[in-house]
Amino acid sequence: MNSLTDTKRRPTDWQGAAMQKRIAKRYAAERRFKAIGMAAIMLSAGFLAFLLVIMVGNGFRGFTQTELPVEIDFPAVTGGVSPSQFEGANGNANIQSMGLPDIVNSSIELQYGKDGTDLFSTSGWTSVSAMILADPKIVEQKTTVYLPVTSEIDVAYKDSGTPESERIVSKYSDQLSTGFNWNFLSNSDATDPMQVGIWGAFKGSLITMLVTLLLAFPVGVLAALYLEEYAPKNRLTDLIEVSINNLAAVPSIIFGLLGLAVFLNFFGMPRSGALVGGLTLALMTMPVIVISGRNAVKAVPPSIREAALGIGASPLQVVFHHVLPLALPGILTGTIIGMARALGETAPLLMIGMRAFIATPPSGITDPATVLPVQIFLWSDEVDRGFVEKTSAAIIILLLFLLTMNALAIYLRNRFETRW
Repeated sequence: MNSLTDTKRRPTDWQGAAMQKRIAKRYAAERRFKAIGMAAIMLSAGFLAFLLVIMVGNGFRGFTQTELPVEIDFPAVTGGVSPSQFEGANGNANIQSMGLPDIVNSSIELQYGKDGTDLFSTSGWTSVSAMILADPKIVEQKTTVYLPVTSEIDVAYKDSGTPESERIVSKYSDQLSTGFNWNFLSNSDATDPMQVGIWGAFKGSLITMLVTLLLAFPVGVLAALYLEEYAPKNRLTDLIEVSINNLAAVPSIIFGLLGLAVFLNFFGMPRSGALVGGLTLALMTMPVIVISGRNAVKAVPPSIREAALGIGASPLQVVFHHVLPLALPGILTGTIIGMARALGETAPLLMIGMRAFIATPPSGITDPATVLPVQIFLWSDEVDRGFVEKTSAAIIILLLFLLTMNALAIYLRNRFETRW
């Protein structure tokens, strides 16, 4: 007989000293792993909290502005104009012809002296213009308006500034106040930190993302369906698959060079437009959607296809009525990742010229535009300290935009998700 069969197997001695030592080591390793994992999570949460506190602390000041009161006697300085002149479509033109900047400057000099205009932002009169358009009846009375001060005084009042600015803040401390900066939400880029706004870049980002989504999502989904359901398995499809995987890892600036060479130089499309930006970002986003789409389609159980074919569905009906709805949550996950990456991109958009000074919001896909990441980059490079808090405030707007977009995509993904 075989000697191996004669040998009786000894039962494991779980209470032995050697086995207890091995078990203790195993438990100790598990505790160390949990501790390291918890430490990594706490460290990441600490860095995130630190970043959020710094951004929110600086960014909150970007939504406010320092103001000084100015008393304007409209009947005395205008000669008794009628409020009806500032109603309707000609309101802005009548304000320009009235010489409102000179009226505001004279009222400032009357109250704060000959050099009083040096205390206020050069575009402060636009706040008075907005007040007149909102309520033309104020031109019939004496009223007090609160106008933004210069950027240097604003920084000194909120934090610390130059000795001269600190002296001015100390002199007018009983009159200085802080109000919400509505111009930041309604204006576009400007050279004065007190007049810059985020609306132009926000609208440019919104239009660019819409162009990107409308191009990348349908093309990416259809490509994924074809490659997974219809394309023959040969060297050509293998080459296409490898190429798509490589494109997903290509640095984004390469897509910017591609957009510059193809869309601008070859096709002659408008430079710095949301259309070119959306096309460039769509090229960058599409491989991610194709890869996630193929994986989602592949994850649909074969029994779904077999059952649909068994009840008489055509191959096209199987794909679009059964496979695609079940794969949609996974496809949306890849779309979220791709669009989030596209929203934060700067390098490819800089290559196609979307770094120009845009003083008016775009009204179409071919108008000159900029986007939030590029606007943040440009403001961070400014010398004036007033742009520091505006940069942080713009980052907060970008994060809110990203969170809103992701929340909508996650809702749609959960809405179409099927649990097995």
